[in-house]
Amino acid sequence: MINCTFFAQIIGRCAQIRKNMQKNIVILASGSGTNTGNIIRYFQSSDVARVVLVVSNKADAYVLERAKRLQVPSLVIPRDKFLESGYVCSVLQEYHADLVVLAGFLLRIPDDMLAAYPQRIVNIHPSLLPKYGGKGMYGDKVHQAVVAAGEKESGITIHYIDGHFDEGVTIFQAKCPVLPDDTPEEVAHKVHALEYEHYPKVIERILAEKE
Repeated sequence: MINCTFFAQIIGRCAQIRKNMQKNIVILASGSGTNTGNIIRYFQSSDVARVVLVVSNKADAYVLERAKRLQVPSLVIPRDKFLESGYVCSVLQEYHADLVVLAGFLLRIPDDMLAAYPQRIVNIHPSLLPKYGGKGMYGDKVHQAVVAAGEKESGITIHYIDGHFDEGVTIFQAKCPVLPDDTPEEVAHKVHALEYEHYPKVIERILAEKE
């Protein structure tokens, strides 16, 4: 006779072991959160990692609603509190963060956080850095600049964060063509497709390599 209780206990124990082995991802986002939602869904079926927290500096950011719908805890940390020395690090420690992922996060990362998480904070930028990076270059501003300059290609750059905007060590780049009659909106659509395809996979690879 099969002991269903015994097998249920084994299954539960295996699930707990799997959970304990997974790495913890904390996502920082300031906007609507399309990349955040994509990353959360990707890791829902991953043995490597899981998203344990979404942090935004804006209380009205739609990314908070996306996190809620996907049953991931979220937290609003206003700019002044975010820049307060030690505060964000205490939150990351509470959630046992192994990797911090920026997904459309617009605040500069504090120095104490950079020191506490070296090579463990990653960002995605919607251009082929070092082109069209730096303070104030984000979102549609990047795509408008690419089209205005007559570039023949654009893409994404995934990189580690350092103390300067968009200057950290490059981890990965992917390209897409920019046609002569492309609008900034059309370039944005191509770049977003690259973001959704590659960002979760690169995050997973980074965490696997940090075993």
